[in-house]
Amino acid sequence: MARASRFSKVGARGALPWRPGRHIRAVDEHNRSDEHPEATAPMSTGKRLGVVMDPIGAINYAKDSTLAMLLAAQEHGFELSYLEQRDLSLRDGVALGRMRALTVRADPAGWFALGPPAVTPLSALDVLLMRKDPPFDTEYIYSTYILERAETAGVLVVNRPQGLRDINEKVYAAWFPQCCAPTLITRDMGEMAAFLAEHGRIVVKPLHGMGGRSIFVLAKDDRNARVVFENLTDYGQRFAMAQRYIPEIAESGDSRVLLIDGEALPFALARIPAPTDHRGNLAAGARGVGRELSDRDRWLAGQIGPALAAKGMLFVGLDVIGGFVTEINVTSPTGIRELDKQFGIHIGDSVIAALERRLKAAAAGGHAASAVAPARPKD
Repeated sequence: MARASRFSKVGARGALPWRPGRHIRAVDEHNRSDEHPEATAPMSTGKRLGVVMDPIGAINYAKDSTLAMLLAAQEHGFELSYLEQRDLSLRDGVALGRMRALTVRADPAGWFALGPPAVTPLSALDVLLMRKDPPFDTEYIYSTYILERAETAGVLVVNRPQGLRDINEKVYAAWFPQCCAPTLITRDMGEMAAFLAEHGRIVVKPLHGMGGRSIFVLAKDDRNARVVFENLTDYGQRFAMAQRYIPEIAESGDSRVLLIDGEALPFALARIPAPTDHRGNLAAGARGVGRELSDRDRWLAGQIGPALAAKGMLFVGLDVIGGFVTEINVTSPTGIRELDKQFGIHIGDSVIAALERRLKAAAAGGHAASAVAPARPKD
């Protein structure tokens, strides 16, 4: 059986059963009471999956990829626990979390319910999804240290904390130069100006941003170029990125190619910029159009996917413009809901199935953190 069959089209998902519990809507997400926050909740013997994410009450129900994963995990029999970044702590080397039991529901009028909080060792979980959105700042790095202590205690953390630190989403594409358009990372404004003169039109952006923030397109005669370089590098004090402008973005968009355990899904989400904008980001107003992978997409995935899977990067998004990889997204890649809707697939199911394969491999090997290579069934 071909591997691509794991992502074959399936029928529409039915409504999820609603479990008892206090439902909290977005308007009162931050007004909840933390009753007995130091109590330790009894842990069941079932499969336990925790998620670290931004406030669940503030997500976009129709587009949130984390919710798609949680719905799938619940259907696969996982008991869910919810944490925000502020709920993580480290005591005498033990990773802890102020967790709340979480139930999710496929209902845009109310998609979650939370139980009371309890401070519990993260080692009580089988799997922990790190789905906190960038910015990738010092606080994010501190969080990965705590998650790495959980990994050491036997928790399968996805994506792997060390990989989250090592793989900067803008910089790491440099490990695969054969896949990329000409790119410069520098603090030197003179080097950026020379790069602009060489290529005539370039894209410049910070190394820590997301969602199209602070991305500029500059032509060689642009009088604002110097000001842009000054702002992005803080007058030479910060590194920034410049890439040759790829004109295909205007027509074919910035495509998100999703990888699960190193293997590409058969469809990509092309983000077509709005007529008045140059950014291929849904958060910046781009339009998402699904398409089948091209031969070039598959080649790019083959170049990059296995290396990332070996580093414990189970769910990754490659940004591809005109056949070139511009970014490698490992923190909280999106695009699941849009592709599910357009092609009748359930990518969340594939993500959870990959988690379960890794858990099975870890059980055979004795430790979840050791299961960092793809654990695929034989064809």
